[in-house]
Amino acid sequence: MVLITTPFGFQSTAAEVSQGIDLSGKRMIVTGATSGIGVETARALAHTGADLTLAVRNTDAGARVASDITATTGNRNIHVARLDLANRASIAAFAAAWEGPLHVLVNNAGIFAPPETHTPEGWEMQFATNHLGHFALANGLHSALAADGAARIVVVSSSGHLFSAVIFDDLHFASRPYDPYAGYRQSKTANILFAVEATKRWVADGITANACNPGAIKTNLTSHIDTTGVNLDAYCWKTPEQGAATSVLLATSPLLDGIGGRYFEDCNEAGLNQPGTQTGVAAYALDPEAASRLWNVSLDLLNSRSVV
Repeated sequence: MVLITTPFGFQSTAAEVSQGIDLSGKRMIVTGATSGIGVETARALAHTGADLTLAVRNTDAGARVASDITATTGNRNIHVARLDLANRASIAAFAAAWEGPLHVLVNNAGIFAPPETHTPEGWEMQFATNHLGHFALANGLHSALAADGAARIVVVSSSGHLFSAVIFDDLHFASRPYDPYAGYRQSKTANILFAVEATKRWVADGITANACNPGAIKTNLTSHIDTTGVNLDAYCWKTPEQGAATSVLLATSPLLDGIGGRYFEDCNEAGLNQPGTQTGVAAYALDPEAASRLWNVSLDLLNSRSVV
């Protein structure tokens, strides 16, 4: 398989990768669009003329972002809807309220390394929010995505996936000590596996899904990190505008027409990770058997009311 390459790279911004692309009238959703790369992803998509919905927990903050995006882009088709990805009822209500086709779903929202927390169902909060919530959302919106005929799902993952496969025998830390970083890492692998399996199952409906690593960006996502003794200057940081670039590329570029089940970083498709490096994609994150197993496990969890 030939890797997809583009003229863009590490320093490219979301505005640059979407420049000149007209998606007027296309309907899009960005989750977690009140801060960080979510805002800049939404702003760049608004520049294309898209009809955009910001799916957020805090609708007051969402309204402020929507006003700012309209002011900076001139696009008045910016909407705000409440969505809590850790709450099944909230996800179901959001999906039920959606009418008509959906062209792009950007699964951007996420949490990173919080103290140990579980949902009422007993699900570890990072797995529940970063993976299960978006999984339920995409399934709830499947008919809308299929109605578009050429819909895309963009899944924001992380290089953190390189440090953990999905631990199917103990997804929710019932029998192993809770490690916030381990929880985050397996949830990010789950994001990539979702893109693999969603494309396999839904490509006949014209739906493709790709995952990406936005890079290291100083945003609210990192609020739980203990930086004691950590040299933050050693990281290659991106601005939020640069961090949003790969997501926007996957949402808008004609180069991705009909392409799915792949992983991108720095605006290009990544090859397999090589030992000793922190770039590329782990082979286990593209494994079709693991992707199918995760899909079925996720369905079972969502269909169950029992505590794990």
